[in-house]
Amino acid sequence: MDNNYIEVRWHGRGGQGAVTAAEILAQAAFYDGYKGVTAAPFFGAERRGAPVIATNRLAREPVRTLSLVQKPSVVVVLDETILRVVDVAAGIRPDGLIIINSKKSPDRIALPPSLRIAVTDATRWATEAGLIISGTVLFNTSILGGFSKATGLVSMESVEKALREHFHGEACEKNVLGARLACEGTVVSRT
Repeated sequence: MDNNYIEVRWHGRGGQGAVTAAEILAQAAFYDGYKGVTAAPFFGAERRGAPVIATNRLAREPVRTLSLVQKPSVVVVLDETILRVVDVAAGIRPDGLIIINSKKSPDRIALPPSLRIAVTDATRWATEAGLIISGTVLFNTSILGGFSKATGLVSMESVEKALREHFHGEACEKNVLGARLACEGTVVSRT
C-alpha cells in the first residue's frame, strides 16, 4: 500500500464511535510522522443506530483536500450488520483493504473475493478489556489495534500514545488493552 497519501473510510452506526476512532487515528498518524492528517464525520440527521461515515486522510505532506473520501485505500467496518445495508466496498482502490469487526474468518465475509479483508473481533477484545458502560461494549478504540496490524500504516506505539492523550486513568488503560488485544487477534486475508 502506498504510504504517500492514504484515504480511510469508517462505517459504523450512530453512537458506535466511528468519529472518535477516526480522530484518534489521525492523532496516531501524526505521531508516526504524517504531516497531513484529517478526520471528518459525514452524517445528516441520523439517529442512534443509523449508518454513519467518518473519514481520514493521511499524508506525508500537508493535506489540502477536505472533501468526502471517494476512493479509500482502507475501509473500517465497526458493525458487520452494515454489510447488509451499505456497499462498504464502493470506490475502494484495487489494492485496498477492508477491516471488519467480526468473529468470522476473512474468507467467510460476503464481499468480492478480489478484496483484501482483515477481521478482528473488536467487540470481544473490548469486552475482555472491560470497555463496558451501562451494558454497552465500547469497541471503537479496540479496532484501532486491528488497523495498526492489518495496514502497517500506523504503529501500535502511536495508537497507544494517541489513546493516552484522549483518555485518562482506568479508562485509558482499558482502551489501550483493548487495542493491544485487537492487534494480536487480527487476521488478514492473503488475497
